[in-house]
Amino acid sequence: MRRLPALTAAATLTAAALVLTACTDASQQTADGATPDEASAEASFDPSTVEVDAEIAAMLPKEIADKGTLSVGSDTAYAPAEFIDVDGKTPVGFDVDLVSAVAAVLGLEAEVESAPFDGIIPAIGSKYDLGVSAFTITDDRTAEVNMISYAMAGSQFGVAAGNPEDFDPENLCGTTVGVQTSTIQDEELTEATKSCEDDGEEPIDVVRYESQADVTTNLVGGKLTAMYADSPITAYAVEQSAGEVETIGEIRDAAPYGIVVSQDDEELTEAVQAAVQKLIDDGTLQAAFASWGSEDAVVAEAELNPAE
Repeated sequence: MRRLPALTAAATLTAAALVLTACTDASQQTADGATPDEASAEASFDPSTVEVDAEIAAMLPKEIADKGTLSVGSDTAYAPAEFIDVDGKTPVGFDVDLVSAVAAVLGLEAEVESAPFDGIIPAIGSKYDLGVSAFTITDDRTAEVNMISYAMAGSQFGVAAGNPEDFDPENLCGTTVGVQTSTIQDEELTEATKSCEDDGEEPIDVVRYESQADVTTNLVGGKLTAMYADSPITAYAVEQSAGEVETIGEIRDAAPYGIVVSQDDEELTEAVQAAVQKLIDDGTLQAAFASWGSEDAVVAEAELNPAE
């Protein structure tokens, strides 16, 4: 759920560096409507293998340490970052594994609660201790909250196999593109369609869905010319659709994802940052992300509020 510059100014990156693959999303149907198996549960990282670091845990504010849990807001409709598993209630995905591992380092348990994407940041420090939902670190966001980097991602378009409508990601005017509501791709396409209209061309028909699974389903069903999402999400759509979706064009504008913490909670911010860095340094975070095919996305340094 990225924050990107305009499409015309988009930088590109090699697919080898950023395309992230994943196991089958057990919360979604396959393109032919079949019920998926339980591969996602088997692939998920086990945070019980992560040991408490007493020195880092001692950095926690007393009220969090006494509570014994971290309340985490996450929009669990964005596989493979965060989604609901086959049991219909358990959050899984690389973001869920991340925050569960962080909590384990701190001697806590993560309680991940499904929430609308645009409602998470306003609730940090009141309803939620942390937010983790493929949040790209941006200057606008770090003006409101602290953000600790842990992975990199870009944005990428997807089309039905064979690109039957000859979609060109550099010529969007007049096309029908599906996005998940409130993502940065939604915002970006809204800006792009205004540019089309200003130039006297047909606007982009931006079709918004609450769930990324619905975007993929409607692309395969022929209702969309293309989809637009974070690069790991588009790559995941290719994987789970069994070849009925393919990526098109380069990955655009790499930027870091960040865990969200209240600016008013310096102790919690420092403890979480130290925990993430420990997980990076000892290879645990890479192992967790590897279970979703995403180990190359992990950053080398858990930075606090890096510049956009």
